[in-house]
Amino acid sequence: MRVLLDESIPRQLARQLIGHEVRTVSQQGWRGLKNGLLLKQAGAHRFDVLVTADQNIEHQQNLASVGVGIVVLAAVTNRIEDLIPLVPRLLRALAAVQVGKVVTVGQ
Repeated sequence: MRVLLDESIPRQLARQLIGHEVRTVSQQGWRGLKNGLLLKQAGAHRFDVLVTADQNIEHQQNLASVGVGIVVLAAVTNRIEDLIPLVPRLLRALAAVQVGKVVTVGQ
């Protein structure tokens, strides 16, 4: 699965997503893109899912048309130390998320 990590997610999380092709927004040269354009770019570049900490993304976008699934990580902070405990549930969410749908993974 091709996974895109949003700017709100530490790049170190990519190492935890074994078995997936993971890129960051920064690696793609997409820093600063607004959510709508970012989601369109992700879909156009054949990413399967965007992993973000933006808990409002579901309410900001027409997700049916974006072409990717979204996993929202809801932790105390976005620091890697707070996100690592979510990795087992994140991996399960990656396996289950569907295009145009949002799955929230939290503590």
